[in-house]
Amino acid sequence: MTLSDINDAIERHVRPQTFPLAIRMVKEGESLPARTRAPGRDLGRKFAICQSFTVARRYGWSLAVSRDDLSCPLAQVAFGFQEEMSYYTEGNLCAGMYTETPEAGARTEATIEKWPLHAYRSVLVAPLGRAEFDPHVICVYGNSAQVMRLVIAALYKRGGRIESSTAGRIDCSDIVIRTMKSGHCQFILPCYGDRIFGQTADDEMAFAMPLERAAEVVEGLVATQKHGIRYPIPSFLRYQGEFPETYQTLEQMWEGTA
Repeated sequence: MTLSDINDAIERHVRPQTFPLAIRMVKEGESLPARTRAPGRDLGRKFAICQSFTVARRYGWSLAVSRDDLSCPLAQVAFGFQEEMSYYTEGNLCAGMYTETPEAGARTEATIEKWPLHAYRSVLVAPLGRAEFDPHVICVYGNSAQVMRLVIAALYKRGGRIESSTAGRIDCSDIVIRTMKSGHCQFILPCYGDRIFGQTADDEMAFAMPLERAAEVVEGLVATQKHGIRYPIPSFLRYQGEFPETYQTLEQMWEGTA
């Protein structure tokens, strides 16, 4: 199944308002597609990773974000572009904003999935239907009903439940690193930064899956639609409404019973 096939199935059965995303972690020495933009080099400014995701899913661009392109210190640590210093691990970036104390912040920071230092050199993202590379992760932003549709599809063959976890921070780590490490599909609660810098809307959330699960999810989308699970979700409309008493009186007058 090609990336175009996967994209077409998502577009048909889920109907997201923005492009589904292909995301790849790029190692040193690995080449980038020719039409890939680097925010620092090509746009003259640094981006947060969540911001680059939104540019890709709304503009249709392919972007590669490396250490020199990345504006977010939290993502610098999570993606292994900068050293995880004690000032970070002690919870100082959480304290006074996300947590009451540095100790509580340290516990939060410890839950964030991270790559080892210098394991990768950049995060590559592009619209799934236009990607010129093999992604590690496919991510779809949508409303809760669209994400539910993907959850149901992902469970069609296996059953059970999809487990997701969030700290309300650094959702780029959840989308990419947690998905790659776990090998499982998950739904993503956009974090505070994604809403500020990525301008993700209040009615949006995300669904992430490893590429290896994509064919299974597509099969689930097709099969569950045949069985009546679809988006937009149909409303049950075969009922008779009730009207105010004065309306009913008029009906009774027509019938000669008033």
